[in-house]
Amino acid sequence: MPSLFFEPRAPGHARPSRPGCTYVAGSPLLIAHRGGAGIAPENTLTAFQNAVHRWRADMLEMDVRATRDGEVVVIHDETVDRTTDGSGRVNDFSFAELQELDAGYRFQDPLGRHSFRGTGVTIPRFEDVLESLPGVRMNVEAKDDRSAPGLVEIILRHGAQQRVLVAAEWEKNRNAVKGYPGPWGASRRDLIQFILSVYTPWGRHRMPDCDALQIPESHRGIPLLTRRFIAEAHGSNLPIHVWTVDDPEDMRRLLAMGVDGIQTDRPDILAPILTECFGRPAAPAMEP
Repeated sequence: MPSLFFEPRAPGHARPSRPGCTYVAGSPLLIAHRGGAGIAPENTLTAFQNAVHRWRADMLEMDVRATRDGEVVVIHDETVDRTTDGSGRVNDFSFAELQELDAGYRFQDPLGRHSFRGTGVTIPRFEDVLESLPGVRMNVEAKDDRSAPGLVEIILRHGAQQRVLVAAEWEKNRNAVKGYPGPWGASRRDLIQFILSVYTPWGRHRMPDCDALQIPESHRGIPLLTRRFIAEAHGSNLPIHVWTVDDPEDMRRLLAMGVDGIQTDRPDILAPILTECFGRPAAPAMEP
């Protein structure tokens, strides 16, 4: 497949390696994107518990923001409009005010039903999610710079730094917590840096400062996740978690290419495939 910029360097070119991280062990991983947003209201305790207890998710992906009163809550968007029956910016609400919103109001299940509307689903605090699912690995993206210090304070207070990866699309959102002792996700800057290291002559000795590469298969029609890219990442001891994959054939193809984890909104689709292809124990929801 053609490279993005230049022809990649010859196979076998020596690259600097880096130590592994126990957080990413157990490939291939079932990573429930926003808790499995295709089968339960995204970024809610209901979704996270469903992904872990019914589908045996290895890792939960989620997003956090800070409320007006400084609570770190789990929500992706800047506003509550898309996922609740309310309207307005998350950081204009107190946590108590957010609790009055129905976080299951707009969710539609695979059959198109509003199956969680009016069932008491709310926007959770990150701390409540952390406490409710002891031992579960979490991939947490700070969506604003106000949330990162509180996020790390909670993680460290609970001694959870070995099981919580701090991620951010933009480095500015986590600048205040550089030096975090736990796993560190790839920002957009890190991904660009690694792409340059693979495909350009001037990037040969540049290594991103992260423990995993979380990457889409393509961006604006440009393929990012190629066999060459995967080989280079693995040669540097960097696992690849690809997002967001919900089609079963895409899951099979990517697993065959050697990705280390799949972030999906449909853990109910990925779990049986991992059982079929890798002998993974059947999830409780699959058992008769």
